[in-house]
Amino acid sequence: MSRIANNPIEIPSGVETTLADDKVMVKGSKGSLELILHSSVGVTQDGSTLQVAAKETTRQSGALAGTFRSLISNMVVGVSVGFEKKLELRGVGYRAKAEGKKVNLTVGYSHPIDYVLPEGVTAATPTQTEIVLTGADKQRVGQVAAEIRDFRPPEPYKGKGIRYVDEHVFRKEAKKK
Repeated sequence: MSRIANNPIEIPSGVETTLADDKVMVKGSKGSLELILHSSVGVTQDGSTLQVAAKETTRQSGALAGTFRSLISNMVVGVSVGFEKKLELRGVGYRAKAEGKKVNLTVGYSHPIDYVLPEGVTAATPTQTEIVLTGADKQRVGQVAAEIRDFRPPEPYKGKGIRYVDEHVFRKEAKKK
């Protein structure tokens, strides 16, 4: 059984936390996030640490306590440091350009794709074949990266497509005569 919920969450300087009866709000330099707690999970603050505990002794409430501890920890890291995902475009003529709240993708279709970024996520394109997504909410940054990748996932024969920088694409051998 996991004991993740037993670890306290350290709150760095410059981060404010507010506990309501069923809500946790975290505010920092990168933004502010809030999370509604499950009824079987409680959070207490002692100085600069947060402690998550299960209110009941059931198996499900213990699992939920560990889940909510990880979610709150990710919120604290997100508002203080932030999260980033890097995508890479591979293919002839594949390119991306970030323009404000849009990412313009040319990935082998007959038309360019304009992806509108949601609130709280920003994109940068250091080169034409790289996209760097940043934001305070880990789930939202990962979801945006997955949606952009879904426009042209990497294929196994030539390796063309949009992939994460740290992703390994297993290459297949082509058909033999």
